[in-house]
Amino acid sequence: MTYEEFQRQLGKAGLNKRKFAELIKMNPNSLTNYAKTGEVPSHLAVISVLLGALAEQQFDYSKLLSSIEIEPKKPRGSGKINFGANKQKPLDLFSNESAQRTEKAHHEH
Repeated sequence: MTYEEFQRQLGKAGLNKRKFAELIKMNPNSLTNYAKTGEVPSHLAVISVLLGALAEQQFDYSKLLSSIEIEPKKPRGSGKINFGANKQKPLDLFSNESAQRTEKAHHEH
């Protein structure tokens, strides 16, 4: 969905970007960042279309959404980074065994 259409759908729902972000526990700046690409992710597109349609039917979606617990989205880069789907063990580059090998290699040269 284009960013422009996304904004139109929010308008139908009686929302601006900030209110939408608060409603779904998202950082408003993240929404603004999508303006640069001109596209919004499909999950946000679906939510905006549904909210717009509900508002057109005069359904109070705010009561419905307040009845569920929405966890705030974590900012990018927060927490530990694991690549891929497999849990990785942290590298222990400074364990005793590793330090002993490094020291031994240093003395051999």
